[in-house]
Order: sequence, then structure tokens, then C-alpha cells
Amino acid sequence: MKHKNRTGLTFSIMLVLAMAVLLPLRHASGADLSDIRKQGVLRHLGIVYANFVTGSGDGLDVEMMKRFAEHLGVKYQFVETTWAGAVGDLTGKKVIPRGDEIEITGSLPVKGDVVATGFTVLKWREKIVDFSTPTFPTQIWLVTQTDSSLCPIKPSGTIDADIAAVKQQLKGKSVLGMADTCLDPNLYGMKEAGASMVNFTMTMNALVPAVINSDADTTILEVPDALTALQKWPGKIKIIGPLSPLQYMACAFDKNSPELRDEFNRFFEKCKKDGTYLGLIKKYYPLVLDYYPEFFQVSDSK
Repeated sequence: MKHKNRTGLTFSIMLVLAMAVLLPLRHASGADLSDIRKQGVLRHLGIVYANFVTGSGDGLDVEMMKRFAEHLGVKYQFVETTWAGAVGDLTGKKVIPRGDEIEITGSLPVKGDVVATGFTVLKWREKIVDFSTPTFPTQIWLVTQTDSSLCPIKPSGTIDADIAAVKQQLKGKSVLGMADTCLDPNLYGMKEAGASMVNFTMTMNALVPAVINSDADTTILEVPDALTALQKWPGKIKIIGPLSPLQYMACAFDKNSPELRDEFNRFFEKCKKDGTYLGLIKKYYPLVLDYYPEFFQVSDSK
């Protein structure tokens, strides 16, 4: 009997341990379209950044995700995240970027169903998430104070030549950036250009004020943030030129959510064709139409 009880006890302990191991796995992958409809809510992972997520309950991506939730027939829920935590909150995986590669070091609870926050398509991100069709054009621009000795370049018509012209002015200059984001100076050859890199640990929205306050000679910004800054601090900053080719922003989905991503792509195409998206662009980023008008043109598929 004693042997029987010990065996039963051992089996019970093993069962409890197995359940403890398996339970988190149920929450370690994203929900797909049928799950979202069953749960009745779309969880939008976002970061207060430029005019994508303003922090006041609106923004380009907030309005798009609210419309997408309505399209799905579910409630909308905003879930604030961070640049360092967004991928983990979406996928349930602890991810460390290693250049264009990634290292997965553990698991996390899934907190949302889609990242929409001016999220740039980067090679390392593509290895862990699936992106929608591009939703916004962008580049990395070098920005400095208006009274800086650096001069805006004259566009040559060739992006490589323009980037080289910008980098020629960087020797001995400090550049503010943020590690492990699209604003990581290591992604754009700043060190090779002779610049010193300053890692910024506050929010992206604070980069321009830091340069205005002379915390560094320059900063790198994405196009939408730079356009917002030009409107917010007129006469305080100037754009020197590009440090990257044209890039794109998109919504990010867990790789286990292909149907949700595909449904968003169909929804987004409809919004482009019926003018809904262009209306939001004019509301939140009117200046981008002067720089990238072709991106927002709707092709006639008749």
C-alpha cells in the first residue's frame, strides 16, 4: 500500500508539473482571426509616438485599428507597449536582435494581437513577426539645430550619393539614437563615418528636444517623426538629408495569425480605394504627401 501511495503521489506531482509547463504555452502564441472574433476584442499594441499614437486616444494607427475592430465586429482595446517590448508582447517570445538576426531567450505572456504604431519593417523583425502590406513610407533622416554648422545637402537624384554627402559632414559629430530600434545608429554606418554615438534612453518623442537643448550635435529620425517635429518646433531644427534608402512601416502580426493579417490587408486595401486612409493621412501627416505622393496614389485596377 505504501508503495502504491508513493506511486500515486509521484504521478500526481508529475501531472501538476506537466500542467504548469503546458499552461503558459497556451498563452505563448498569438490569436488568429477566428480567436479574435470568439474573444470579441482586438488588442492593439501601440507606443506613444509622433502622430501614429498620440497618447490622447487618437492618432493615425489608433483610428485605423478602431476601424479594423469595427470591420471585424469586435471591440477595440489599446494596450500600451514599448519599443523594446512590442515584439515580445505580440509573439510571447523574448527576442534579442543580433544585427539582422535574432536570438530567442525565453517566453512571455502575449498581450496583444497586432502592433500598429509606426512600426518599421526591419530584417530582424521579419524573422519573428509577419508584416502587413506597407502602410506608410519612411526613411532615416539626419536632423540638427537650425544654427548648426551642418548644411542640408542638395539632392543629387541618387540615394547612395545623397547618403554619402550627409555622412561626409558627420566626422567628429555626436549622433543621438536608440539601440535595438530602427533609430539604432549602428544600422546606418555612423561609426564608420567618424561620428560618436549617444544612446538615448528616453522616449523617441524626446529626441528632438534633446538636440535643441544641445545634448548632442544631431539625431536620426524617421520621416513621420521629423515631419511632426518640423511642425511642432518651427525654426528650431533643420533636415540635413537621408541616411537610408526608402523604407516602409507596416502592422505586425504573430506568425501564427496569418488569417488576421490577410484580413487586415483586405481591409487596408479597401480603405485606400474608398479614400478613408487618405483622409486620415491628410489629418495626421499632411506634409508626407509632398515628399512621397506616389505612395498614396490608388492604382486603377479596372
